[in-house]
Amino acid sequence: MIELRNITKVYHLGELDLPVLKGISLRIEDGEFVSLTGASGSGKSTLMNLLGCLDHPTSGEYLLDGRDVAGLNADERARMRNARIGFVFQNFNLLPRTSALENVMMPAHYHHPALPTAEIRARALELIRLVGLEERMHHTPAQLSGGQQQRVAIARSLINNPGILLADEPTGNLDSTTSVEVMHMFRELNRQKGITVIIVTHDPKTAAFTDRAINMSDGLILEGVANELQATLAK
Repeated sequence: MIELRNITKVYHLGELDLPVLKGISLRIEDGEFVSLTGASGSGKSTLMNLLGCLDHPTSGEYLLDGRDVAGLNADERARMRNARIGFVFQNFNLLPRTSALENVMMPAHYHHPALPTAEIRARALELIRLVGLEERMHHTPAQLSGGQQQRVAIARSLINNPGILLADEPTGNLDSTTSVEVMHMFRELNRQKGITVIIVTHDPKTAAFTDRAINMSDGLILEGVANELQATLAK
């Protein structure tokens, strides 16, 4: 379970203070499928970085499974990410000279405690099959289509069995047909595996796949807008 209590984030640029998040309170239950929506500059990517323990808030509480992680140092946040959170990015972020299978295996090498290589490989093979790329597992990213690269990235995000999956504009570099396929995959992971999935997007069509849309503007959550937006998108 994720709970944010009056979270703020202020960036200090020389003598200038730039407030990006201005008091965010939010609760996401285990097994939810939600989207963070809003225009560029609304604060949704900053909020995703905080949710993913990639950054820390200026003030407020962030409870993850009942533990306040807002005050963790960088090493502690890294351990929390590795244990609980998987990431999928718009640009895939695959290692270019590395096969699809090896890309999927990579995060597991940083798992603590360390796992045997044979176990990591077996898990990666299972995930490659899950995303339908068994015949392409020895190909490098340059030999894969955009949709196939994103499937590799999704498999990679699952290698450490995370309870939470964060996807930042996961369909941003995909055509409309492939975007639908990828979003169906996120939905299946949520429904069948019980993974909490959080999609960051500016695209209403992508947000329409999720069960709850959380709309942001100017560093705040627009109260009452999330359900109205979702109802509109569902029509």
